[in-house]
Amino acid sequence: MATVGLTGDIVSASKALTLGLSTGLGAIGPGIGVGYLMGKTVESVARQPELRGELLSITFLGLALTEAITFYALLMGFVAFFLV
Repeated sequence: MATVGLTGDIVSASKALTLGLSTGLGAIGPGIGVGYLMGKTVESVARQPELRGELLSITFLGLALTEAITFYALLMGFVAFFLV
């Protein structure tokens, strides 16, 4: 019976797993938030079409702030990967 030797160490594997999980789990919340935000914008424009320009500008601001959370999660994943 031949045995297979594993190369690498557990620390490198756990760092890679941490990077993937932090980015993936950090993107779930903003993904839900963006979907909710866009859905409510469509409802608002359907109710009051004359406010479309104002609603879209506020929506894009909220979209940018919500998407920033994903980048923070990615940044924390990189910190855990490279500095710990």
